[in-house]
Amino acid sequence: MTESTRADTIKHAKKNRSLLGLLSDIPTLVTDLVKGEIALLKRELIDKAKVFGIGAGLAVGALLFLFLMLLCLIGAGIAALSLVMPLWLAALLVAALFLVIAGILGFLAYKQIKKGLPPLPKQTIDSVKSDIKAVKGVGRIPRSDVGGRS
Repeated sequence: MTESTRADTIKHAKKNRSLLGLLSDIPTLVTDLVKGEIALLKRELIDKAKVFGIGAGLAVGALLFLFLMLLCLIGAGIAALSLVMPLWLAALLVAALFLVIAGILGFLAYKQIKKGLPPLPKQTIDSVKSDIKAVKGVGRIPRSDVGGRS
C-alpha cells in the first residue's frame, strides 16, 4: 500500500506557481526533510549498534579464554608442586594456547569496536549540515540527494 503525500503533489505541480502556493508547501517539505533525517539517524545508529554487539561478543570470548587459561595455570601449579613430572609442562602448553586464542580474540574485538567509534551518527550530522546550508542558500544540493531518502 503506497501512501501519496502532499510532497508528491508538490513535485508534479506546475512550474509557474504563486508565492503563496510556494510558501504553503514549506511545512510539508520541512516535515518530509525531518522524517528523512530521522530515518537516516535510525539506520545509522542500528548499524553502529551491530558493530558494537559483534565487538562485545568477541571481548566476551576473549575473557572466557583468559578464564580457562587461569584454570590451566592453577592446574599447572598444582601439578608442579605435587608431582615432579611432565604433567605440569602439558598444563603450561594448554595455558599458552588459551593465551594465544585470547590474544587473537581480544585483537579482533579491539578492531571491531574501533570501527564503530565514535558512536556519533556522522552521515546524519553531515546531511543535516548540508540541509541547513541549502535552506540558507549557501552551497548546493548534491544530485544524489535530490529525489528523496529512504
